[in-house]
Amino acid sequence: MARSTGDAILLEPQGPVPFETAWQQQRQQQQRLLDDPQGPAAVLLLEHQPCYTLGRGADTAFLRFDPERPPHPLFRIDRGGEVTYHCPGQLVLYPVMNLQRHGADLHTYLRLLEQVVLDVLTALALPGERSTGQTGVWLQGRKVAAIGVGARRWISLHGLALNVDCDLAGFAAIVPCGISDRPVGRLVDWIPGLTTAHVRPLLLAAVATRFGLRFRERPVAPIAEDIAEGAAEETAEAAAP
Repeated sequence: MARSTGDAILLEPQGPVPFETAWQQQRQQQQRLLDDPQGPAAVLLLEHQPCYTLGRGADTAFLRFDPERPPHPLFRIDRGGEVTYHCPGQLVLYPVMNLQRHGADLHTYLRLLEQVVLDVLTALALPGERSTGQTGVWLQGRKVAAIGVGARRWISLHGLALNVDCDLAGFAAIVPCGISDRPVGRLVDWIPGLTTAHVRPLLLAAVATRFGLRFRERPVAPIAEDIAEGAAEETAEAAAP
């Protein structure tokens, strides 16, 4: 477990957010920490309107559409990794924090973000796993969480996207994360009836624990067992004849 590092500002807008809006907010929070590296971290938790994002050096060969005429807005942004897709039903977590408080190592940071997702899956009694040499989290061979980050003077941007109950159709227009031989998945396919409302508090609890954060705007005190039990009840109801 990470040592306690203090307060964090929680920004949790409701309803799908345009990518540009969240990107601008991240950069504002990053600039705040560049100006005051000892200030509180910020954590954005949201869902996006449908869009595609490309990492700094992402290869457009992984797009199955003309980048001049994308089916949804397309952005090249300041993170690592290849192309991914965002849409409602997918939870996106953007921690903006001083990574010098967390080891000053991007590889360590990526592994911590993976562990945040693994903690959520454990709370839901799902067998999440890593894949050697690749970044992200898989569930029975399907990639359920994509991770891509950037940093400026150790102040982080971007983060992770966890597919909960989203429509996966938009992924068909790309080679997600440049991985052609392993499909994407979503948690609702393992736990029918699961929604982002169930998973939001679990995700906030996991990131708070792993990074030693105390949220200012709202306390994080979800009862993981209750959420997992509720999800299990929905699974049983869905399976009933």
